[in-house]
Amino acid sequence: MEQITLNWEPQRNVLTVVDLNMAIRALLDESFGNVLVAGEISGCKIASSGHYYFTLKDEAAQLSCVCFRMTARFLRFKPRDGVAVIARGRVDVFEARGQYQLIVESLEPQGHGALQVAFEQLKKKLAAEGLFEAARKRTLPKLPARIGIVTSPVGAAMQDILQVLARRFPGLQIRVYPAQVQGEGSVEAVCRGIEYFGAGGWADVIIVARGGGSLEDLWTFNEEAVARAIVASDVPVISAVGHETDFTIADFVADLRAPTPSAAAELVICTRQEILDAVAAHRRKLEQAIRYRLADAARALHEQGIDRATTLLHRQIGRSQQRIDEVIYRMRDQMRTAVDSRRRKLELTSALLRRLDVRLRFAEARRRVDRAEATASRSIHLRILREKGRLSPLTAHLTQLSPLRILERGYAIVLNQERRIVKSSADAPVGESVEIRTARHILHAQITQ
Repeated sequence: MEQITLNWEPQRNVLTVVDLNMAIRALLDESFGNVLVAGEISGCKIASSGHYYFTLKDEAAQLSCVCFRMTARFLRFKPRDGVAVIARGRVDVFEARGQYQLIVESLEPQGHGALQVAFEQLKKKLAAEGLFEAARKRTLPKLPARIGIVTSPVGAAMQDILQVLARRFPGLQIRVYPAQVQGEGSVEAVCRGIEYFGAGGWADVIIVARGGGSLEDLWTFNEEAVARAIVASDVPVISAVGHETDFTIADFVADLRAPTPSAAAELVICTRQEILDAVAAHRRKLEQAIRYRLADAARALHEQGIDRATTLLHRQIGRSQQRIDEVIYRMRDQMRTAVDSRRRKLELTSALLRRLDVRLRFAEARRRVDRAEATASRSIHLRILREKGRLSPLTAHLTQLSPLRILERGYAIVLNQERRIVKSSADAPVGESVEIRTARHILHAQITQ
């Protein structure tokens, strides 16, 4: 009986490296298409294409990153080593090296030292207690009659507040509690001022104010004691510390935060024009929101077509430029190696030439050349003098024999029309024009007799 052989080996699905990398990229793009990663920038370098290449690292790991030129143009700050940042982007695979990397789309710095850490810790603590909650804060009176101000009496903040209040609402009752706002004792002084107006029952609203400065200068208003004094006050408190970009703990616990001391004076009293401006502003915001919704809908529509294709094209161009950058880096390494080798050979040759010093030979040859030049110069000078001596009598004799010397004594030379010297009347018949040459002039005449 014929024996039948069966092959039970399962069929294998073999992928190429490119296929596997593309599959991994699709998986990463689906799962990590928009991530935020915190870390410190290390090994940052800029390629000739304009791309930024760097590594994000922390205590235990690191991640390769690339920011393409088209994205780097819109970054608020340029990447540099040692900066702690939060990077937003998507995870991608670079097929040429088979490694995954973060394609960065935006960067923002993080951390500002020990004071910043203390600020964040106190902020977190008070927020956990609910001191920042809007429900806890009191509503300011629309038209307060008595305003208490806690600030330095010699600072510009007090003058700014008083000038604005006098311009907006003359006749208000204003009291200023003079308090030190910086340095030793400033925390106690500010707390006493808040307690003075908060417990006295006189003020309708309190403004705690200070001009701008550094984080250290404004630190009085980041102390827990000041924050708790604001919370304990029975009177609503407006915090007006620093400039518009400065934020303190006092701003978070106060019933209202003003960007500047002048703005606090603007906010404490409402005017008819402000109400009209607010209505106009709300209208503009509503119109802007409508335009934004329409633009967002249009953008969502385009993303299904042209924008999606453009994004894929930009990604492909970025990957191609990344491959070019890799080739350029390898070429630079090879060129650097070749230059170093040539430099070592040159140093060896220079050392050999220094051992065979020929400067003495050159010096002796130079002295011989100098002596020969001096001898030749003297010989030429003497020869010229001798020739001048022979030339001078010949020149004098030639001058004496020159016809011009005779003409200077009053004689003249007559030339006929054939430019021949007239020696007799036959050479110049009647009616012919002649030329008479004297020592200094030429005369033209005609024979008449």
